[in-house]
Amino acid sequence: MATVSPSEAALRLARDRAPSLGAGRLICVDGPAGSGKTTLAAGIAALAPGAVVVNTDELLDGWGGLPTLPPRLAALIEPLSRGADSSYLRFDWHAGRYADRVEVPCSPLLVLEGVGAGTRLLAPYRTVLVWVSAPDDQRLRRVVERDGAGVEPYLAAWVADETEHFAAEGTRLAADLHV
Repeated sequence: MATVSPSEAALRLARDRAPSLGAGRLICVDGPAGSGKTTLAAGIAALAPGAVVVNTDELLDGWGGLPTLPPRLAALIEPLSRGADSSYLRFDWHAGRYADRVEVPCSPLLVLEGVGAGTRLLAPYRTVLVWVSAPDDQRLRRVVERDGAGVEPYLAAWVADETEHFAAEGTRLAADLHV
């Protein structure tokens, strides 16, 4: 029997369920920073032509933006649930401010990935929630390798924020699939 990749497992689970985002499906990929969410989301999208991927990092209001993310995500998702295209303001991490508007078309599959993607506010629209985890030392090393040493002064506060967020949201426990 062939082994199924986590991307395949998430996509199969979503396809086995009824559409939940209007006529489309929503896979939310959540977990702490550096756990591999972006890689998993890219793998799902590669298996599903026409899928749209949105990274929550682009909707965060900087390093302290996690508490305000859920309503931003709900505002993004609501038009899609009615069959209308949507958009969001993209945060420019280097400039420290919102930059441009990103259009998000309706599609058969939206993959929302990043810390906070599994917020309870999206539960009515969510088809599948995937929780991605990795050992803390490995995750934090990945973050610094990916984003550069300039992020190190922000990591302790970020980890505290995401820990508080996940506890309040019950994200890990709500997940349909753990990777």
